[in-house]
Formats: sequence, C-alpha cells, structure tokens
Amino acid sequence: MGKGGRIVCIFTPYVLTIASLICIIMVGLGCTKASSNTLNDLYFFRANMTNITADGSSTESTISSVVSELSGVSDGDLSSALEEIEKEYNIEDFYSIGLWGYCEGSLDNNKINTTNCSTPVAEFWFNPLSVWNLEESGLENALSSDVKKTLKTYHAVSKWMFIAYIIAFVATIVELVVGVFAICSRWGSCVTSLVSAVAFVFTAAASVTSTALFAVLKGVFKTELEKYGITGSMGKNIYVATWLAVAFALGACLFWVFSSCCCSGRSPYNHRNRTPRGGVMAEKTPYTYEALGPYGQHQPSNPAFQSTSYPPPPPTHGNQTTGRTNAYEPFRHV
Repeated sequence: MGKGGRIVCIFTPYVLTIASLICIIMVGLGCTKASSNTLNDLYFFRANMTNITADGSSTESTISSVVSELSGVSDGDLSSALEEIEKEYNIEDFYSIGLWGYCEGSLDNNKINTTNCSTPVAEFWFNPLSVWNLEESGLENALSSDVKKTLKTYHAVSKWMFIAYIIAFVATIVELVVGVFAICSRWGSCVTSLVSAVAFVFTAAASVTSTALFAVLKGVFKTELEKYGITGSMGKNIYVATWLAVAFALGACLFWVFSSCCCSGRSPYNHRNRTPRGGVMAEKTPYTYEALGPYGQHQPSNPAFQSTSYPPPPPTHGNQTTGRTNAYEPFRHV
C-alpha cells in the first residue's frame, strides 16, 4: 500500500482521538467561567434553592410539616435557621456542580443569571455544609443520617471520578503523540492501540462514575431535601459530551487495532531482486537448454557481451585429430 495508503489508514482513528479529547476538555471546562453561558450549561448537577425563603408561604408550610420529624429542633429554631441562611449568608437561587468547581447565581423568571464561579480545585467535591453555611446556622443536625451518608460517599467517589478524568485526558494526549509514529509502521499502531485502550477504559470509567454518582445524589435530594424546599436536577450537555468522548475513544481504539493488523506501510513491490542499474533481468523459460560455446564455455545471454572470437581450442594429445569440429553444439540443462 505504501506510505500514502498508510497515512489514509490512520486518518480515521486520529480524527476520532481528537474528537474524544475535545469532549473531555469540554467536561473539564464546565462551571469554570461565570461570563460564559456555554460553559455554565456544562454541569453535572444543579441544586435549586429558590423555594427556601422566610417570606414565602410554601416555606412556612414546609417548616411546620418537618418540625415533628426533627429531633431536638423546634419550630422557632428551624425557622430562625432558615432565615439566617437566607438573609445573613445570602444563599443563591441555584448551585451548579462541575468537575473543578461550582457556579452560583439567581433565577429570574426561569432565566439563569450566573454571578460567580468558585476557583478551580483538584479533586473537587461540593460540600453543602460549608457552601450553604449549614454548620454555622445549626441546620446540620436537621439532616438525616441518609443524607450525611450520601455526602460521605459522594466525597469519596468524586475523588476517583476526578482522577479517572485526568488519566483519560493525559492518555488521550499521549495517544495523539504516539499516533504520529504509527505512520511509519504497524508496530507504531500496535503501541498506539495499547495507549488508546487505556484512554478508552478511563474515559468510560469516569463517565459511568459521574452518571451513577449524580443519579444517586438526585434521588437523595428528592427523598430527603425536597421537604426543605431544596430540589436537584442533573445536567444534560455535560453528559452528552462525556458519553460522546467514550464513543469516540472506543471507535479510535478499534481503528488503531485495525491499522496495526492491516495497512502495511511497505511497498507491494519486492525491491530485493532488482537488477543492477541499466540492466534488465530476463527470466528463463523452464525445461529449456542453454547454448554453450564451441568448447563448452557458457555463452552470455546479453548480445552486447557476445563476441565473435572464441578462446583457443584445448591442446591435443596422442593420436587425436586436430581441427576436428563437433557435429552438434553442446547444450547444458538449465
């Protein structure tokens, strides 16, 4: 196929690898810039706090309905805690959770207005006790054991999720670098296939972890926190991006394996048996005889090297007759 065909063969997995890398970058850029509506729409989970307000009738009914379920907290204490969170600590209407941090803002007629995003932090996890100042307001004791247990699980799993995304990102970059050497030979494709397999495994693992983790968190919000006026929802765009990264990584891995088995970079013509420059190699016909000279010497097949003169005859001995000519020209089996 040659080098040109080799380049065409690895073009598809290389493009798929680039597409996977772009999707992973989009996941990492989610909730990192308050002024970008595109990046603000890339979130794993969003907590809606608009129903927590001391002035609303819905909150008053919510307080009275959950007071009987809270051990050690009276109606006045819980109401004061909610008012303290809302007024003194200025709880925002929503909090969007990304890979590196979170963004917060207000909702005006269902129109999202992001006002601030946290500083990106490695192994980030959203801690509502500190972000919403629940510890200082004394509302932490009102949370059920299931909510606290879920937060601990979320804290542990979010660290693994972050590490998986970072490994997938680094492996994908290494795949692009090593993929350049795949143009030279199928050995290069073999090494690139191994790297692409690592990138695919960690991209898939990170995507599965994030989807399952925040699905569980959404269920906990629905069963445990909706009675406080706090609701949660999963994002859409970031999950589309992360699962597209998985699909592109899988396709790239399969095509790299295909290029390591096929699409050789060698020329289909064998150059080892080429004749010297300027010469033409004539293939002899089988079951034929090669003519020899008058005294049994090999005759060159190229007319340019033929000569009209022959070497002197061998010496005669005894009664051999000089000047004898053979009746037939000798031949030799080829």
